[in-house]
Amino acid sequence: MGIYGQDWASYQSSTPDTTGLSFAIVKITEGLSYINPKWVSQRDHAKAHGLVWGAYHYPHMRNAPRTEADYFLAQVAWKPGDILVLDWEGYDDANRNVPRRTQAAYKEEWLRYVKRRMPHNPVGMYANLDYWRNVDTTSYCADFLWIATAGRVAGDPGIQAAWLFHQYSDSGVDRDYCHLSSRAALRDWALAFQPTPPEPPSPAPRYTEDDMLAYFNVPRDNDFDLPVEPAGTLTAPQGGTRNGPLWLILAPQGADAQVTITLHHEDGAWDAPAKPFTLTVTGSKYVLPLPAGTNVDKVRIRSTTPLIGYITGRQVA
Repeated sequence: MGIYGQDWASYQSSTPDTTGLSFAIVKITEGLSYINPKWVSQRDHAKAHGLVWGAYHYPHMRNAPRTEADYFLAQVAWKPGDILVLDWEGYDDANRNVPRRTQAAYKEEWLRYVKRRMPHNPVGMYANLDYWRNVDTTSYCADFLWIATAGRVAGDPGIQAAWLFHQYSDSGVDRDYCHLSSRAALRDWALAFQPTPPEPPSPAPRYTEDDMLAYFNVPRDNDFDLPVEPAGTLTAPQGGTRNGPLWLILAPQGADAQVTITLHHEDGAWDAPAKPFTLTVTGSKYVLPLPAGTNVDKVRIRSTTPLIGYITGRQVA
C-alpha cells in the first residue's frame, strides 16, 4: 500500500502529466542566483489536479546555509500543507570540492534554520545512499527523510532508517513513492504541523435578576434550622441550582426581637453562636449576606419574637 509522485525541475513541462500521481515536489531554487522558471506553473498545475505539493532547494554548499535558505523561502507564499525539502547532494562543479564535513554542517544548519522559520510546515531532506551513509554524521533530517535508491523496487529503498518518500527511478523523470496509504493521508500528515486552533471562548457568565428563593416563618424561643444552598460567585458558582450571591432577610412580627444567628457548614461543623442583636418593628428589615465559598448549608435562627423571613438571591444564568 502506498502512493506515487514525481519531482519536477525545468527539464519537465510546465504542465506535466499527473495521471496516477498523488504528489509532486518541484525545484524552486539553486544556490543564490537560480530560480526554476517553470516552478509557478508546475505548482499551480499540481495543485489544480489535487496533488499534495512540495518544493525543494538545491544547495551550493560553499555559501552560508541561512542565506541560501532565506533565498529559497522568499520565493514562495507558503500555504498550510506545503512541503519544504533540502535536496542534499553535491556532485556538480559548485559542490564537488567542498569538504564533506562542510557539506554535513551545511545540511544541519539549513534544516534546523528552515524548521525554525517554518514550524507549521513539514521540512525534510532528500539524500541518496552515498550522502546518507558517508556524508551524514547525525541522521538528522528534520521532519522526514526522502531517500533516493534508483533501480530498487518502489517502497524498498534498502535502508533501516525511517523514511517517508523513496525515489525509486530517475529514468526520464524522477519517480517517487510514499508509504502512506492515500493522497488524503499524505495531505493530513502535511497539515498536521499547523497549530491547533484555540477553543472559542465560553460566553461570559452572568447572573439572573434577584428572585425570592424561599419564604418561611421563625417561631419564638426555638432554634429554627433553615437549609440553604451554598452561596457562590460568578467564577465559582455553588449549589445544585448554580447559586450566586444569597441573602437572608428577617423582619419581626408584633414586637422587637433579640435574634441570634449561627451558621452550619457542609463538613458538619457549627460556628460559635453570634452575639444577639436587636431587630425592631419600626426599623428596617435585617439583611444577612450568606458567605460565598464557605459551603454554608444551614442557618440556625433563634428569636424572642416571631419572625417572617425569606431567602433572595441570583442564580448563574
